[in-house]
Amino acid sequence: MIGGDVVDAVRTLLAEARGGVVPIVTAGDPVLRSRATDYDGQLDSETFAELIEVMRATMHAAPGVGLAAPQIGIPLRIAVIEDLFEVAEAIAHARERTPLPFRVLINPRYTPVGSRTASFYEGCLSIPGYQAVVTRAAEVRLQCTDELGHRSDEVVRGWPARIVAHEIDHLGGTLYIDTADTRSLTTTENYGELWSDPTPARAARALGFTVDPR
Repeated sequence: MIGGDVVDAVRTLLAEARGGVVPIVTAGDPVLRSRATDYDGQLDSETFAELIEVMRATMHAAPGVGLAAPQIGIPLRIAVIEDLFEVAEAIAHARERTPLPFRVLINPRYTPVGSRTASFYEGCLSIPGYQAVVTRAAEVRLQCTDELGHRSDEVVRGWPARIVAHEIDHLGGTLYIDTADTRSLTTTENYGELWSDPTPARAARALGFTVDPR
């Protein structure tokens, strides 16, 4: 999908939005396995702003903490992230989960900072019903622009770094399950009933996988 095809796809998607929300593409759709195209102003300002609002509303409705454009069928390097959910203090501490205000990432890239990693359960709106443990860098360098064109080059830490990496991976055609420890795979129902501890250490012992020591 290039040039006018992308523009037409966005306009069609926005026209089909219900209550500002659009369907989320699920695993098996080729758009989730393709490298997204850099955003370089293919959309007029009004359409671009509407796309961002639809992505935000769709993320909230899911609900989730991030959404990449390919997850709604648009192969552009655009993602939105936000994590203002309240969690127990023990979980926030163990996962370094700090509030993440809404922001738009345009043409984002990330690189690990340092050697420290962390292993935690993740889910994905495009793979509903399952979660698995992924080991990721505890700190990443994020380079991107925002919806106003302002450049950003910063280090993101803890749970926000995980969200950033997860969403940017989508833009390269990578799903979290590609790098997850498959022995940790669990239904979301079983995760809630059995394994929603602050860390996956107990699940690792029971299910037979390893996690990075913290």
